[in-house]
Amino acid sequence: MGPGSRRLSLGFLLLLPLLPECLGAEGRLAHKLFRDLFANYTSALRPVTDTDQALNVTLEVTLSQIIDMDERDQVLTLYLWIRQEWTDAYLRWDPDAYGGLDAVRIPSSLVWRPDIVLYNKADAQAAGSASTNVVLRHDGAVRWDAPAITRSSCRVDVSAFPFDAQRCGLTFGSWTHGGHQLDVRPRGAAASLADFVENVEWRVLGMPARRRVLTYGCCSEPYPDVTFTLLLRRRAAAYVCNLLLPCVLISLLAPLAFHLPADSGEKVSLGVTVLLALTVFQLLLAESMPPAESVPLIGKYYMATMTLVAFSTALTILIMNLHYCGPSARPVPAWARALLLGRLAQGLCVRERGEPCGKSRPAELPPSPQPPDRGAGPAVGPCLEPRCLCHQEALLRHVATIASAFHSHRAAQRRHEDWKRVARVMDRFFLGVFFSMALVMSLLVLVQAL
Repeated sequence: MGPGSRRLSLGFLLLLPLLPECLGAEGRLAHKLFRDLFANYTSALRPVTDTDQALNVTLEVTLSQIIDMDERDQVLTLYLWIRQEWTDAYLRWDPDAYGGLDAVRIPSSLVWRPDIVLYNKADAQAAGSASTNVVLRHDGAVRWDAPAITRSSCRVDVSAFPFDAQRCGLTFGSWTHGGHQLDVRPRGAAASLADFVENVEWRVLGMPARRRVLTYGCCSEPYPDVTFTLLLRRRAAAYVCNLLLPCVLISLLAPLAFHLPADSGEKVSLGVTVLLALTVFQLLLAESMPPAESVPLIGKYYMATMTLVAFSTALTILIMNLHYCGPSARPVPAWARALLLGRLAQGLCVRERGEPCGKSRPAELPPSPQPPDRGAGPAVGPCLEPRCLCHQEALLRHVATIASAFHSHRAAQRRHEDWKRVARVMDRFFLGVFFSMALVMSLLVLVQAL
C-alpha cells in the first residue's frame, strides 16, 4: 500500500463520524419539505390555480399477464401496470431551499388523484386502486404507478373457433370530471408489452391506444377517454390435436364402408360406430364452447361430417339391399345395364374375375328355346324300333321339365349376379364421391390453421 492510499484511508476515517449527521440533515430537509407542502394542502380539490383550466393527465398502460379469458361469461381478466402523470400546482418547491432535494416519494392517499376508472369493468374493483406511493418532483409533476387486476367485459366471437381472433377494449376515463376539468391522453400509440408473460392459449398481436371525446345523454360537456384495444389470436395447436385431427381421421374412415365386402356383415356397423364416435366428440366440443348464436367453424365441420356419415350409412343399407335382392328379383333395367354395368363399370374398373380392366363383360341373355331340327333327326315316319326314345313320351316330358328348370335357375343366377355387380359399381362410385367430399372438407378446415 502506497502513501497515497494511506492518506485516502485516513481521510475516510476522519469523515466517517460525520456521515450520520449528513444523512440526518437530508432526512430533516425532507421532513421540513413535507410539512411546508402539506401545511395548507387538501386532496379534495383539483390542484389547479385557475378553476376554468383543464388538468391534463397522461395515461400509460403496461400489459403484464393475461390471467383468464372466460368465453362463456365474456369476461377478460388482466394484470396491468397503470401509470398516471399530472401536474399539481400546489406541490412545488425550490430545490436549492431544501439542500438540492428535487423529488420525494409519499403515499398516494395524501395527494389529489384523478378518478380515472375502467368504464367496462366487470366487477366493483376500480383500476389503479392499489395503495402505492407517488413520485413528486419539485416542478409539481406527479407520477403514480400502481398495479391492477382488471376484469373487463369483452364480446367474444367464436364463429371461427379454434382459429378465432378477439378484440377486447379497455376504456379508461374520469368518472366525475368532464373534458373541461380533466383531459386524459395516452402516452404513446399503444400499451407497452415489454414485461408481458406469454400466455399458453392466446397470442397477443398488439394493444393500440385511441383517444375519444364523447358526449353522453346525461351531461352536456364532453368526456374524453382512452381505449386500449387488446388484439388476441388463439393458439389452435391443442384444439387441432385434441378435437379436429381425430374428427378428420374418423371422417376419412367412414367412406371405407363402401370398400368392405358385402358378405363381411360389417358395412353398416362401421358407419354406426363412426357416427357414435363423432357424437362423443361433438359433446366434448359443446362442453368447452360458450353458448352463442353463431355456430363455430369446428361445430359446422362436425355437423357436416356427421351428415356425411349418416348419408353414407343410408346408402350402404340401400346397396346391401341390392346385393341381397335374391334370385327372385327383376332383371336389371336396360338403362341401368347400359349406364352402370357398361360405362360406369368400365370407368371405375369394376370387372369380373379374370376379366381385363376397361373391358366389361358382355351381357348374357337367357337362351331362347330352339325348335327341334327336323332335318337332323330320323326320317319322318313311324319308328320301327320298339325301344326307341321317341316312344318314351313321359321320359321326354321329364327331361324337358328338368331342362326348363335348369335354364330358369341359370337365368335367376344371372339376374342375381347382375344385381351384385350393380351393388359393386355403386360401392366403388360412392367410395370415390364420399372420400373426396370428406377430404375436401378436412382440407378446408385444416388450411385455416396455416
